[in-house]
Amino acid sequence: MELTLEVIMVPSSDLDRSKTFYEDGCGFKVDLDQEVAPGIRIIQLTPPGSRCSIALSIGMPDRPDQQAMTPGSLQGLQLCVTDIAAAHAALTERSVPVSAIQHVGRGGWEDGPGEEWNSFMFFKDPDGNGWVVQEAPAPLSER
Repeated sequence: MELTLEVIMVPSSDLDRSKTFYEDGCGFKVDLDQEVAPGIRIIQLTPPGSRCSIALSIGMPDRPDQQAMTPGSLQGLQLCVTDIAAAHAALTERSVPVSAIQHVGRGGWEDGPGEEWNSFMFFKDPDGNGWVVQEAPAPLSER
């Protein structure tokens, strides 16, 4: 059986503001921005090179088996890049409030890049949903 993670719902209090942040700030591609039924709008965006998208929506009814997420409650979404310094510069240039590059050391989080798989930076979207960017040694297709 193959299970592919393809879409992650990201809670948003303002779809247009979130769309602008992810499209213009983070460079995500807008795949869909559509009212799918009266009062229900979905925006789907994909990070460059990713096989998984995010979806922002408004008006979707809660599923009976799931409680709706509060904007800002989603934490730890992780993106991978092969050059964290270049990604940091690009996000900073686009006004994304990204942290300094850090790594896990003996005393916890320390400033600066670490060894392979141990360089990270962090940012939050306008609602406070938290993202991690990790440096990978090679593109996904080569790992």
